[in-house]
Amino acid sequence: MQVFLQTFIGGMSLGAIYALVALGFSLVFRTMGLVNFSHGNVVMIGAYLASTFYLSTKLPFALAMALAIGGTGLIGVIIERVLRPLENKDFDLMLIGTIGFGIVLEAVAIIIWGATGNAVPNPVPSGPLEVLGLRIRTYDLVVLAIATAAAVLLVFFLQSTKRGAAMQAVAMDHEAATAVGIHVGRSNAIAFMLGAGLAALAGGLVGPLLYVNPTMGGALGIKGFAAAILGGFGSIPGAIVGGFAIGVLDAFTAGHFQGYSELVTFLVFTVVIMIRPTGIFGERTVNRA
Repeated sequence: MQVFLQTFIGGMSLGAIYALVALGFSLVFRTMGLVNFSHGNVVMIGAYLASTFYLSTKLPFALAMALAIGGTGLIGVIIERVLRPLENKDFDLMLIGTIGFGIVLEAVAIIIWGATGNAVPNPVPSGPLEVLGLRIRTYDLVVLAIATAAAVLLVFFLQSTKRGAAMQAVAMDHEAATAVGIHVGRSNAIAFMLGAGLAALAGGLVGPLLYVNPTMGGALGIKGFAAAILGGFGSIPGAIVGGFAIGVLDAFTAGHFQGYSELVTFLVFTVVIMIRPTGIFGERTVNRA
């Protein structure tokens, strides 16, 4: 039972990372109807920026994370601005454009930081907590707390602010939103900026858990994408639930199937999607194709 609970908690910690990545995917998709295939590489850039600020400039981890979020948020705005002329004109070219941005970001990371990557030490100095015989890594609890706070703030922004309401309106019907004076381009830019910020938060938090390298965005992007689909692509609650589900499943398959863990994870994911193609919460998106 102790092994089960410790594996579950570890899976929840990793699932919180996947949930943040999935939130970024879903936020852009629900607003623009676009899958941002460069999102995983934005996660990687966020991880590099956070680790660089933390290790090279010796900034506190929280400040390093904040700077990384700001930097990657700017990258998100740039991506949206470049793609904006294609909106409602050539959807396929927009998709190809996001793939191209991902390739460029990976190349830039290799040029700046090299291809070897680096390890990020645990920023939480205290050792594991012992609760009822369980040894829980303190950093796992930190990741869960930060991811939960980010998700709550995102939901609050979307539901309780004027700009969030405008983004919700664009997600439901961008033509009607334009007719009532909502600046669709600005809403799309904010969606990309928030999505990139969430990616940076995920990348910065995962640094002490995984090895930061130029290819890490691929694995994290695929897991986050799967989490978004599992929860219902475009659904904010679905992205959160899907992320935790993939994380917990990943943790248990790693313990029982070792080298075949990812294969088993995606087999289970495939079965669930075959049973419920729209995901757990169904699809809440705007279709502009």
